[in-house]
Amino acid sequence: MQRDGTVSQDLRDFLSDYPERHPDDVLTVKERIEGQDVAALALELEARGRSEMLVCPDIAGLDTTLVTNVFASRPRVARLLGAPASALHDAYQAAAARAVEPEVVPAGPVFDRIAEGDEVDLTRLPLIRHFASDRAPYITSGIITAEAPAYAPAGRAGNLSYHRAMVHTPTELATSLHSRGHLWQLLRMAEERGEALPVAMVIGAHPLFLLAASARVGPGTDERTLAGGLFGAPLRVVRTPRHGIRVPASAEIVLEGEIVPGRRAEEGPFGEFSGYSSDRSTNNVLTVRTVLRRCDALLLDVVGGNTAEHLNLARIPRESEMAAKLKERFPEVVALHYPTSGTHFHAYVALRHSRPGQARQIMLGLLGWDPYLKTVVAVDEDVDLARDEEVLWAVAAHLQPHRDVFVVDGLPGSPLDPSSSADGTTSRMALDATRSPDFDGTRIRIDPSSTRTARRLLDGR
Repeated sequence: MQRDGTVSQDLRDFLSDYPERHPDDVLTVKERIEGQDVAALALELEARGRSEMLVCPDIAGLDTTLVTNVFASRPRVARLLGAPASALHDAYQAAAARAVEPEVVPAGPVFDRIAEGDEVDLTRLPLIRHFASDRAPYITSGIITAEAPAYAPAGRAGNLSYHRAMVHTPTELATSLHSRGHLWQLLRMAEERGEALPVAMVIGAHPLFLLAASARVGPGTDERTLAGGLFGAPLRVVRTPRHGIRVPASAEIVLEGEIVPGRRAEEGPFGEFSGYSSDRSTNNVLTVRTVLRRCDALLLDVVGGNTAEHLNLARIPRESEMAAKLKERFPEVVALHYPTSGTHFHAYVALRHSRPGQARQIMLGLLGWDPYLKTVVAVDEDVDLARDEEVLWAVAAHLQPHRDVFVVDGLPGSPLDPSSSADGTTSRMALDATRSPDFDGTRIRIDPSSTRTARRLLDGR
């Protein structure tokens, strides 16, 4: 927090302030470890029900500190927004609604060191291999930033989006635009004109900037304006030297260049959110002309695969948007949750039963709004969505497959779904695990005083 009450936009300030406020939520690994040990640490923490942010100052082969697992904890993300975990969705939506245009400033720490032309050498970037199945060390937190070109349709905005990348040559990155999102659309416009698309990849910035970059918005909304909403003040940006692309003034590393039409390079396999190594890729090439970096630039890493960090970063903005849309359209909706066990493909929705067919209508709405979803389970409001075992109990106790399940086929989904067709076509399933109107059963319960006694007896043991 700065003197004027706004949140500092500098990653360094966050890394200084957060451990002081929440020392038990940060794990500093002081001994030397290998790059692949980082993902193993994150997964082992998760297996033990822990989610600390990891600070690793001594990684073999790196000459800088690596920070990761920032997004593994929902309460930690909620703290970034000044809210308790129970209010995460509402806090995110309220902040995003205050979107504001970035503020261009003349200089910033990202200009500490500038390499251009023959000085560019991507082999010197601080990178690690996360999984033994990865093709190479990967940039996992890279946010490609683009401005809307002059020839774009009126109302088209600039864009932030995540794209995995590996070093192809000392001046080129191999990357994938497999999501076919707004950056892909801007590239198609450039290719139609036979031009390269100017871009800049941001590697390392404040977590709220990273959260904004994962939002799903329309082509007329620039995620940099959402970052301003999350910060509560305009995002402070500088313009890159060659193309004038607006990037955070306090970013750790920025790679400026172009995605070249028709230029291809193999990349992948890479450990994706599905839990599988994926080599499905558009195999684009980003030619880097300029490297901007801070002195002693940190590596802010995102642990890939189906880790809580990777999944939370992508799903919290989407989950928040879907929860708001559902509650606005269907007042019966109480809560929405995308479980880690379902990667990005499953969602649970809790609701108050009002009339027959309402659960189906709600699930159809969710399956239609979120193209990544394959399975939605509707449950009653007394079921804890954050506990897979409670949802599965509701399925076991309330659902009759012949009556309460429906499937819709032949819909576009995620190309990273290993069970989908090559173009990402998939089917979607809805399971109504709410109690039917004629359901005959009383849920067992324990008196609250007995629960308190049990907890007292077990506390500290």
